[in-house]
Amino acid sequence: MAEFEIPALKPYPEIPPIEIGTMAHSKPYYAKQEHQQKIGFPGELVDNWEQVAIDKMGELVDNSRALRVFLDSCVKCGACTDKCHYYLGTSDPNNMPVARQDLFRSVYRRYFTLAGKYLPSLVGARDLDQGVLDEWYSYFHQCSQCRRCSVYCPYGIDTAEISMAAREIMDSIGVGQKYCNEIIDKAQTIGNNLGLPEPALANTLEGLEEDIEDETGVSVRLPLDQKGADILLVTPSADFFAEPHVDGLIGYAKVFHQAGLSWTISSYASEAANFGLFIGSYDNMQKLALRIREAALELGVKRIVFGECGHAWRVAYSFLNTLAGPFDFLDPDYPVPQHVCEVTYDLIQRNALRLDPSANDDMVLTFHDSCNVARGSRMGDFEGGQFVIPRAVIKASCNHFFDMPSDTIKEATFCCGGGGGLLTDDLVELRVKGSLPRMEALKQVVDEHGVTHLAAICAICKSQFSKILPYYGFEMDQIVSLHQLVSNAIVLGNEH
Repeated sequence: MAEFEIPALKPYPEIPPIEIGTMAHSKPYYAKQEHQQKIGFPGELVDNWEQVAIDKMGELVDNSRALRVFLDSCVKCGACTDKCHYYLGTSDPNNMPVARQDLFRSVYRRYFTLAGKYLPSLVGARDLDQGVLDEWYSYFHQCSQCRRCSVYCPYGIDTAEISMAAREIMDSIGVGQKYCNEIIDKAQTIGNNLGLPEPALANTLEGLEEDIEDETGVSVRLPLDQKGADILLVTPSADFFAEPHVDGLIGYAKVFHQAGLSWTISSYASEAANFGLFIGSYDNMQKLALRIREAALELGVKRIVFGECGHAWRVAYSFLNTLAGPFDFLDPDYPVPQHVCEVTYDLIQRNALRLDPSANDDMVLTFHDSCNVARGSRMGDFEGGQFVIPRAVIKASCNHFFDMPSDTIKEATFCCGGGGGLLTDDLVELRVKGSLPRMEALKQVVDEHGVTHLAAICAICKSQFSKILPYYGFEMDQIVSLHQLVSNAIVLGNEH
């Protein structure tokens, strides 16, 4: 199944001994010229790339006070060294957050600090050359931008911001990543990451309506481009075609139907995910966010609700108003945006849904806190809502739930191993090794509590787990959507 050594699951996490260069060979495919150019970058490595890269770095540190502080404040205390799932899974020291930062920081010091300009060897400053660029392309695509290291850093240094900056610099000189940049192009030109045109999307939704009615005897609509609907649902396009994602979409539809909520999907903005975040490109983030605004205006909706996607929710919660606001044309009684878990949780709290948790008695559940939800956003109107709300929905839908160990969940959650634009088969070795800490935590609750299934509210997490669970002796269908559980438990009809 694999041409690389799969890490062994251990009863307790172990900090591995350093093995220099074990992942130096790992790098994603380069973006094609056409995709680079269509999203605003050079199609190939520019002639004076060194100076262009240095100029871009200067622009970024001038525009972002946070980035400059992150580069200037590290004291090499070591608090982050064992916090990255990629270091724990690969043993490569360049996957220690501090070492990955230093790939960038060493160049920054050479060109933007007095000591680096005159005494470079004394402060670890390096010239930007082809060897450094190759290191950047490899190791800055071994960071899932999960931000776990920032939780443990006494100065709050965020490696994700540095990784985003490095990727943006590389894109600006014509060295982009195939997976992310092709997806951004599809989302900007067609409206979703999969490149699904409107007829295919309409046909998919009609097929799901038929499936639901065949199963339940109830006619549940999945409306498309319905003008005058109250809610615009913006969901990851994975929800339209693959398990367990599509089961979550069916769950949303059942919730909206049973609560009597008027809703629609937009064929113009049928994608919640925003891969512009992964490459650090504000312009590309904004183009995708503006499609959502335009769709909301065109359809005349009152609320915008996001489906189960981790980084989509981070962009929506943290940046949507800045990127595409103001949203003063929406109903002020609702937050902009809302997460679908917030909608379902509110309905449960008001006894507006009837759920039969015994419908999920064939499963013993645990929950994976997705990084961008846990550390980049929140839910509800109370602190820690992003941890409470999903678990409350699960517990209302299931009788058997157990959390993984406390140092592997909530704010301390481990990444699935495939986030940050790394969910590509070019990087399968990295993805498998990076998932080791999460798999060890899962194995612990499997052994102690008989857990059979892992629920998540992120499309990337669900896709990643479907791929890598079998590498560790689990079944790929042990990952489920949270709203798949709601879909199983919800009682449809007029009796409640």
